[in-house]
Amino acid sequence: MNIQMLMQQANKMKKDMEKAQEEVSKMTFTAKQPLVEVTVNGDKKVLDVKISDNISQDDIEVLQDMILLAMNDALKQASDTMEQKLGKFSSGIPGLF
Repeated sequence: MNIQMLMQQANKMKKDMEKAQEEVSKMTFTAKQPLVEVTVNGDKKVLDVKISDNISQDDIEVLQDMILLAMNDALKQASDTMEQKLGKFSSGIPGLF
């Protein structure tokens, strides 16, 4: 294989990776807990937090825990999808993503 062909393949892989990253960044991921719903995008930015109307002042500590769990779940969904989309590009290259 010559160097020019190798460079063409590398450029194609780069474009494919950028396309996959763009696709995931446009996606949204929602996680629900009993009192909270959190939505993030593929860039791992929190877009929305919804709190149930059925919450009393005594439930604030529980609510904080539910927000934390929901946010981490939604962010994990985004990370897993990015890894799934880009994993085919990084096979054999440990630590790339």
